[in-house]
Amino acid sequence: MFAPRTTPWPLVALFTAGYLAPYLLPTTVGRLERGLGLSATQAGAVGSALLLSSATAGFLLASRVERAGARPLARLGLVLAVLGYGTAALTTAVPAVVAGAVVGGLGSGTATTVAATRIAALGAPPARAEPRAWGSDPHRASTLGLLSVSALAGVVYLTVPRLPGHGLTLAAVALTALAVWPLTSRLPAGTPGPRRADTGTDAGTGTARLPHRRSGLVLAGAMVFWSLAQNALWGVSGRIGVTQAHLTEPTVGVVFAVALGAGLLGVVAAGALGSRLGRALPIGGGTVLIAGCIALSASATGLGSFAAGEIAWNTVYPVVLSYLIGLAASLDPRGRWAVLVGSASSLGTAAGPLTGSVLSAQAGFPVMGAVLGAGLLLVALPMTAVALHTGGRPLLPGAVRRRGGHPAAVVAAAPGTPTGTVPEVGAPEQPVVEIPVDGTPVPARRAYDTAAATRAPGTR
Repeated sequence: MFAPRTTPWPLVALFTAGYLAPYLLPTTVGRLERGLGLSATQAGAVGSALLLSSATAGFLLASRVERAGARPLARLGLVLAVLGYGTAALTTAVPAVVAGAVVGGLGSGTATTVAATRIAALGAPPARAEPRAWGSDPHRASTLGLLSVSALAGVVYLTVPRLPGHGLTLAAVALTALAVWPLTSRLPAGTPGPRRADTGTDAGTGTARLPHRRSGLVLAGAMVFWSLAQNALWGVSGRIGVTQAHLTEPTVGVVFAVALGAGLLGVVAAGALGSRLGRALPIGGGTVLIAGCIALSASATGLGSFAAGEIAWNTVYPVVLSYLIGLAASLDPRGRWAVLVGSASSLGTAAGPLTGSVLSAQAGFPVMGAVLGAGLLLVALPMTAVALHTGGRPLLPGAVRRRGGHPAAVVAAAPGTPTGTVPEVGAPEQPVVEIPVDGTPVPARRAYDTAAATRAPGTR
């Protein structure tokens, strides 16, 4: 009997602590620019350094979470976040701010890696040492995490513009990491894992080959530019509102807060829809909508167009992101593709602020939006192809698959195929006793593979 479905709140909180820094990027970059006297390109470079540090942590730790343990790694990440962001918030020396942002980025990336790995593992039968993880829903956990980080970022955007100081957003991230610390006691510590049915190797060694390599590499490559486009605009959205749309900083903060509130509705809608629409339509169609929103927001010259672009964009963005997280998690139940794709996304996120600053400085905001939108239209094609390939489409005519795209017993619907119960691939072996009819002694009990033991009528 599997455990009932539960909400993994420690993972949701850890997800929130890791994702909060990218969500606060526009106001962080703007505050550094105005508070420390940096140029737009220099402030964007600091933001890029923070996010690049976060991506580096993901690549380094992708296959080491099970071996090292979720609890010690999560605590290490939270400590680095508190120390790094706290130091950057309390000093005005530019080198110390940059160093603190880099250390804090390592902490955010470590926390995100642990959360992504554990959330991906929720959808597969775990090792015997972790019986409570089975029965939870990775898509539900990731949407709750996005819901939490959107709500928290919205509160920050409503309060920070009314307070002085260059490091308030960095301090908010540090305090969030500190608040999440007590919940890490409910995460598993590092222990060598037993053999797992999905890999056939020791779960703690990390030596198993990555499944779905081609799909994973295509998705990771596409996510680099997908995230770059999002954060190229997000990193300069504050400047668009102030310089091109001629709004005050508090007004821009209110627009961002409303936009993130709309994002909450998008996340709730994504959680309610679940897998009803599959993954291909939300990912492909949503990316096309995002491209249009980016072009609209980048060309805004007043409150109406700026608010419409930002609100529509922030409504669709978390919906598509939740399905992309679920798609990456479905490629490997051990969570390695979820971390690697997330780290590839962080590379694009890291390059986003600097890319947006350079493009806008050289060609202007409207041209920047047109270039980013056109790139998103192109990158939507491979992401949709991966979602179609791994999202449950039968590989053979008449093939049998369970809902959600996970392969069950695949039986070709050819003439003569026996009907009745078909054992699931990977089911436990059943003991089979041969009963002789010629009076010879009964042989010892032997175990046969389930699929081999279940034969069509009339076969031997």
